Amino acid sequence: MSSYINIHKKQNSLYGSVSITGSKSVSNRLLILKAVYPDDIQIENLSNCEDTQVLKKSLNSTSNILDIHHAGTAMRFLTSYLSVQEGKEVILTGSNRMKERPISVLVEALKKLGSEIIYLEKVGYPPIKIFGKKIFGGEIDINAKISSQYISSLMLIASTFQMGLKIYLKENITSIPYIKMTFDLLILAGIKAFWKDKIIHIHPGKEKGQKHFSIESDWSSASYYYSMVTIAKKSHMTLSSYKNESLQGDREVSSIYEKYFGISTIFDKSIITLNKRLNFIPPRIINLDLNKTPDLAQTIVVTCSAIGIRCHLKGLETLKIKETDRLRALKNELFKFGIKIKITNSCLEITDFFQKEINSKINIKTYQDHRMAMSFSPFGLLYPIQIEDPNVVEKSYPDFWKDLKCLGFSIDSYEE
Repeated sequence: MSSYINIHKKQNSLYGSVSITGSKSVSNRLLILKAVYPDDIQIENLSNCEDTQVLKKSLNSTSNILDIHHAGTAMRFLTSYLSVQEGKEVILTGSNRMKERPISVLVEALKKLGSEIIYLEKVGYPPIKIFGKKIFGGEIDINAKISSQYISSLMLIASTFQMGLKIYLKENITSIPYIKMTFDLLILAGIKAFWKDKIIHIHPGKEKGQKHFSIESDWSSASYYYSMVTIAKKSHMTLSSYKNESLQGDREVSSIYEKYFGISTIFDKSIITLNKRLNFIPPRIINLDLNKTPDLAQTIVVTCSAIGIRCHLKGLETLKIKETDRLRALKNELFKFGIKIKITNSCLEITDFFQKEINSKINIKTYQDHRMAMSFSPFGLLYPIQIEDPNVVEKSYPDFWKDLKCLGFSIDSYEE
């Protein structure tokens, strides 16, 4: 049985306030640190998203089989965490899509450090069996181009190694802000760490550090409201709770939308207000390198598509191995709106807007990807659309549809 929602807003305007729970990325990192140092970490405003709840449940589980479903972060972080749980043997598995997402870079790095991990089906992919043991640590080379989560995963447990860990980053580093987020949290927690150029050195043990962490709201989730404010003819939106000095790389969304779409962000304590600058004229084409913030790509492409401007985005290598192949998914779904997309392994370009009369609801496939559902929802400001499998938003922002209803969107759900 398939589920759908119909979404539309009769008035092309957006007014209201939304409160979003804590950042998924910060929440997941702090959960691992809390598991490693249970008496030294206290967490407030933990994300209520599915990914975080799956990770939290897995960390508290006594089962020897952990199914993390679609939660990629949980797969990567648990692989390292479980490898240092002496005497425990755990099978780590997930959904069919998770079994298609590579894990070999992380597994092989851990094995070089002394971990014992075996592949249970296809070599290089989940499910895996992990035999927890004491790891002495040392030095490791790792390809930093594929996924920053492999590196963060190692960093989060490196202080448990008797010798600590020195990581040499090879190739171009992707999603640097996420590695920096991990690094900054280690420092705050009292773990001695150094990072210079392409070498990260984490010392063993932990000193006295910050104990109480109140997690800032998720900037990735805020990006969908930046898109809506851009598309709406009239708008005034406030979001909470956000910090001007943020650990999150996707804080960059405010600068991107200020420069290219004329959306200003005003900070007042923990509240941000999004305003559209009067008489702003967007560029004819937007050129951006999103290597540091690839999770913003879908939102930006949909924004450009909705207001009729071209864009050329690069630095998108990691989107091929996400919940779906996001580049191909964008190309498929935007074609339904009369938009032609050209893609490579790392780039996406809007090449043409061809004439297309939209007289009926366009059906959007989500490909089991939460960001496909949320990034396409702003089209509902322009005309009725239909989104398949709307529950995918549970992965990162379970209150999304409820919050849109509070902003005046008409949302009807049904199954067939």
